[in-house]
Amino acid sequence: MKEIENISRRKFVKTLGKYSTVLILAVHLPSKVVFSKNKNTPDVFNPNLFVFLYPDGNCELVVTRSEMGQGVRTSLSSIIADEMDADWSYVKVIQAEGNPKYGNQNTDGSRSVRTLFMPLREIGASVREMLIEAAAIKWGIPVSSCIAEKHYVYQKGTSEKIFYGDLVEPASKITPPKKIRLKKPKDFNYIGKALKSVDVKEITNGTATFGLDIRLPGMQYAVIARPPVTYGSVIRYDKQESEKVKGVSDIFEIPRIKGPFGPLGGIAVVADTTWTAMEAIKKLKTDWKAGPNGTYDTDKFMETLTKRVLNSAKVVKQVGNTKQAFQGATKIIKSTFRLPHLAHVSMETPNTVAIVTKDTCTIWSPTQAPQRVRKDAAKYLGIPENNVTVHVTLLGGGFGRKSQVDFALEAVIISKKTGKPVQVVWTRENDIRHDYYHTISAQHLEASIDEKGNTTGWLHRLAFPSISSIFRPGTEYAAPWELASGATNLPFNIPNIQVENAKAEAFVRIGWLRSVCNIFQGFAINVFADELSYAAKYDPLEYRLKLIGPDRKINFGNQSFNLNTSRLKNVLKIAAKNIEWGRSLPKGYGMGLAVHYSFLSYVAAVVLVKVEQNKITVEEISMAVDCGQTINTDTIKAQMEGSAIFGMSLAFYGKISVKNGVVQQNNFNNFLLTRMPQSPKVNVQIVENHEAPTGIGEPGVPVIAPAIVNAIYAVTGKRYRSLPLSDHQLTF
Repeated sequence: MKEIENISRRKFVKTLGKYSTVLILAVHLPSKVVFSKNKNTPDVFNPNLFVFLYPDGNCELVVTRSEMGQGVRTSLSSIIADEMDADWSYVKVIQAEGNPKYGNQNTDGSRSVRTLFMPLREIGASVREMLIEAAAIKWGIPVSSCIAEKHYVYQKGTSEKIFYGDLVEPASKITPPKKIRLKKPKDFNYIGKALKSVDVKEITNGTATFGLDIRLPGMQYAVIARPPVTYGSVIRYDKQESEKVKGVSDIFEIPRIKGPFGPLGGIAVVADTTWTAMEAIKKLKTDWKAGPNGTYDTDKFMETLTKRVLNSAKVVKQVGNTKQAFQGATKIIKSTFRLPHLAHVSMETPNTVAIVTKDTCTIWSPTQAPQRVRKDAAKYLGIPENNVTVHVTLLGGGFGRKSQVDFALEAVIISKKTGKPVQVVWTRENDIRHDYYHTISAQHLEASIDEKGNTTGWLHRLAFPSISSIFRPGTEYAAPWELASGATNLPFNIPNIQVENAKAEAFVRIGWLRSVCNIFQGFAINVFADELSYAAKYDPLEYRLKLIGPDRKINFGNQSFNLNTSRLKNVLKIAAKNIEWGRSLPKGYGMGLAVHYSFLSYVAAVVLVKVEQNKITVEEISMAVDCGQTINTDTIKAQMEGSAIFGMSLAFYGKISVKNGVVQQNNFNNFLLTRMPQSPKVNVQIVENHEAPTGIGEPGVPVIAPAIVNAIYAVTGKRYRSLPLSDHQLTF
């Protein structure tokens, strides 16, 4: 399981030359069934996924999603291997190139496992059934007298067995079964177990291939100076001093390509090394035109958003009569929450290698959206998509940033201009100052409480620039799915609920960031719910369970799934029990909790903090997660632990500020992250069940920041409703 490889006609021909017979199972998975949200993918008879089984028993499993540290290559391949009854030691993972024949390859939305679980099981089971039938024919016995186990087919009740590799030729003549028998969960060998990542050895010893590791003969390296203001442009530039830097081969302006994922344009410096290009960029003299976004100031815009959410706005959900509930209330609680833009800052900055010839293009990219790269490259070059090959490397983190393809198109543009293979590398300064930012937001919440402490009315008003703005410039209101990140799918048993959306313009590129709108909606809802518990004079855990209410399944509109409040309450109870919620704590210590439903998963966190003057120490985090049928428990724990650190970073430090249209942060000196000495003990309990598998890469993030804020309140009595906490002179 060492190399990242790509299926191609060349590899296919080589394979046939090496082996006289090979069992290749191609299973048709209609995109309309497997990828219900990918309406643009044609339902054509092209195999989405492949299993290659060779006479020596080696088995190659094709994975169509991008690996960025979330363990998807291990999880997806193990699903096939389990149903195949394959021996894991014979399995090698092959990374699919970007191609529409695989269905939707976008690695985002924590949906890889939840959308592919059943199709992958069916693929593996089909292989197993074909091998069993081939063995039965060879022995001259009924199929029912055979059983597969760990790369062999056995005759039941005897010691007779046939190795999978020896069944390749006869199995290749078997028609794939129309009716497939899937395993029962009790018989799983890999699903639901802790598996070591197929990539861990190469990643840790430095032999794994990330985008930045690609090297080609004659390759040049490019760094780009981009307009400091989003959608700005070049007025003039002087390259004389830059051209004097030894190793610089070319300096030229590249265009801005309009569209949601088009490059911003700027001045490209091409050289013999990335370092040389970076040094030459420093000597470049450029005058920029700021454009309409040159007046953007995040402090002033936050004031504008706050004013808007303090006044009536467009009603997007209404249940009961909130106005009437407020009129009859014993208490009315009001709070306003403000959260800033955030940057992705994945450890591997955006980069891509491209080779453009007269009528072909080959790309190596750490991308979450290989088909989008292929399509946009073909469109720019004016060549058929079939003439563009996109090889997907490992990603050194992504968090949604690498779903955009601007950096890949930059490599295509520069290679076409120079006629040579080119690697475009973004510096960390480029990465932070020219990101697709997580949106800025203001939220206002009001709730009414009766004499018994019941919450009778709930008003939630939000304003934030929408991701839709990159697709439709001028968009001022949120998309329904953005609002359904806590606001319109609130799981509380409150009879009167109203959600309103105030307008918000976009002045920078807005994009997906790990957990997306759940970050700020989960923060406001969980902190406000904590406030209500104190106002009603309840224990926060007890009151949260009261808010969620009786066990029920809620369908928020025309959806194929229901929110199960029993599962939501269960993770909260588990997280609280594991950290001994309610126990006596020393002076200066406090606990806070949060629970949230996102990406169809249920996650709760209880945080123990220590407060000394203005210094906050996160001592321990207890998390519980219910993501349905588990695939790789090791990956699930790692994702929860990573979410905890990610959430701590945005709670204490995360902030992108803009003055005169220019992002003020530029590196890790002023866009800080949680460091190892600050990392607390994180305990994760996974709820085991056989419900449909759900998302895991993102749903752990939203609960961390509010749990920390609630814990600080438990100690100090001070309520923080805006982030980051460092803005409040709190140290960490």
